[in-house]
Amino acid sequence: MLRRTVAASLIGTIAEYYDFFIYGTASALVFNTVFFPQVDPLVGTLAAFSTYAVGFFARPLGGIFWGWFGDRAGRKRTLVCTLLLTGISTFAVGLMPTYDEIGIWAAVILVFVRLLQGFGVGGEQGGAVLLTAEASPPERRGFVTSFVQLGSPAAYLIPTALFAVLEDQLTADQFLSWGWRVPFLLSAVVVVIGLYIRLRVPESAAFRAVKERRPTKSPLATLVSENRAEVVGGTLAKFVEAAVFPFYTVFLVTYATSQGVRSGIVLDAVIIAIIAELILIPLIGRLTDRVGRRPVFLGAAVANLVLVVPAFLAVRTGDVVVITLLLIAGLALGHGGTYAPQASYFPELFPSSARYSGVSIVWQFGAMIASGPFTVVATALLVVGHGAFTWPAVYVAALVLVSILALLRMPETAPGRLGGREYADWTAGRTNVRYLHRERA
Repeated sequence: MLRRTVAASLIGTIAEYYDFFIYGTASALVFNTVFFPQVDPLVGTLAAFSTYAVGFFARPLGGIFWGWFGDRAGRKRTLVCTLLLTGISTFAVGLMPTYDEIGIWAAVILVFVRLLQGFGVGGEQGGAVLLTAEASPPERRGFVTSFVQLGSPAAYLIPTALFAVLEDQLTADQFLSWGWRVPFLLSAVVVVIGLYIRLRVPESAAFRAVKERRPTKSPLATLVSENRAEVVGGTLAKFVEAAVFPFYTVFLVTYATSQGVRSGIVLDAVIIAIIAELILIPLIGRLTDRVGRRPVFLGAAVANLVLVVPAFLAVRTGDVVVITLLLIAGLALGHGGTYAPQASYFPELFPSSARYSGVSIVWQFGAMIASGPFTVVATALLVVGHGAFTWPAVYVAALVLVSILALLRMPETAPGRLGGREYADWTAGRTNVRYLHRERA
């Protein structure tokens, strides 16, 4: 049953993030030409990234709504709804008319579909890791939940590889006329597989225990009255992971193009680095069970800070080996080291009755602030700086530094580091986290 739950969460997460990341890749490669052909190419890319950012601003609304729904109606039912909403939205992008066909209305429709995507994803990742975390043995929770985190890099890898193959096999005219639509239309296959598996998973035992208890407080009221520090700290801790992923996988492609470096070199390096991250994430998850969530998270955040400037310098060399090694360090170790712990760390911060809401709010507000405007702001800073990387580098470093400072004040939650006890109420009984602090003291 645990394996089935992990598989359902992983496949569903792949489906959700395949939909989301495919949009980011298309924004970097083709949307400036298809939907914004009337402006300068770099400005068109900026406009395309703006539509990409819109989805992130819908994610917190989705996080609040689906978090409340998940705490009230159940984890499983919520995850089925988010999967369908995101999948249908992505499929619709593959059928959209272009600027040449309906003018500016093409961009308007694109923004609307992107909002639906973001609203759906807002309840996905928090619910997926939560369903698995609540089914995992406490002493192995970091390792087991880390498998759900494979969904995000895998979901990025699939559309990136698809776009690379399409660009290689099709002429420029074929790719711009219909080739870019293929990955969006194929999302239907991913969604059907994810839906089939997800419907076969039982509801969380922790949620059933909460329903039997019939808590009188709403999830949001619980978070406001008892978990404000965890919500704020978790949101800020999320910045580093939310910022460095689009930095390595999307923005550096744009930077390479602005420096006259073929974008395919960076895309190929990203694919190799993502494969390395897929291998390392479970190992990092296991490490968090042994040494704690916070030390691993914090160490990886510091590594990301150190790698910001070297990343730009590596791309400027145009050397595929140098770029690949840097991206392996940045994605497999830097991003993977901050991403793997989140699947266990964030659920462990909150009591059962408000856990879906707490995880979703932390996840989505952190992503909205750090990831949402990232490509737009970084590209704008690149334009203002006439192609120099100084200001984009300062921007990335500032976001990473915020997370480092937040993590220094955050608690440890791994049961293995707390004598087998949970940081917050896990299945039934007391929900007052501060009471548990005093009891342990």
